[in-house]
Amino acid sequence: MLRNRKLHLCLDIFWTFFKIGPSTFGGGYAMIPVIEREIVGKKAWMEEAEMTDIISIAGSAPGGIGVNASAFIGYRLAGIWGAIAAVVGIALPTFLIALVLSLFLVFMQSEPKIEAAFKGIHGAIIGLIALAAYNMGRSAIYDKTTLGTAIVSLAVLLILPINPILIILIGLFVGVVLVKVKEAMGYRVTLEKGKEPVHTSHNGYTHYDYFIADGI
Repeated sequence: MLRNRKLHLCLDIFWTFFKIGPSTFGGGYAMIPVIEREIVGKKAWMEEAEMTDIISIAGSAPGGIGVNASAFIGYRLAGIWGAIAAVVGIALPTFLIALVLSLFLVFMQSEPKIEAAFKGIHGAIIGLIALAAYNMGRSAIYDKTTLGTAIVSLAVLLILPINPILIILIGLFVGVVLVKVKEAMGYRVTLEKGKEPVHTSHNGYTHYDYFIADGI
């Protein structure tokens, strides 16, 4: 019974990501809103906060963010076989579409209507990427510290010829330092949006694992 349930889940994961696969026009970031809508909204397999964490890790890891995210989500839901089902599901339609388009463009690439169609696709992709940025920002930016970090990171990427991987590593270090400094100064620290305070006792003192955002 358990084996059949896991097989059914893996098939469901495969089909879900197979439907997501065609949205890879424009790169992995364009499919993030589609993945979030399917996994969080329709399937309710994950909470939005957990999905945001997975997208952050997927963007930090080597490789395409869409494939990385599918692997992490599949593994989270059904282990190794879930990860395999998700990756195959999301990659297969992309391969088939790319194969067909390659054959098609050999004969039709000089057609004005085809060029106009791709210009329209480019505009739609910008919208999808903007939506992905908005959804991630809504979950990840919740106080002045996270807002300032996001603005500075964006400014550095736009102004300086610096590798994004270095920005990610610097952000990791800065996040740890800022939390420690705020704790040392006695400020209330929020580690996740929407978390209520959790009180535990340690050596007679009250310790807060999470705090409601206070704008610090």
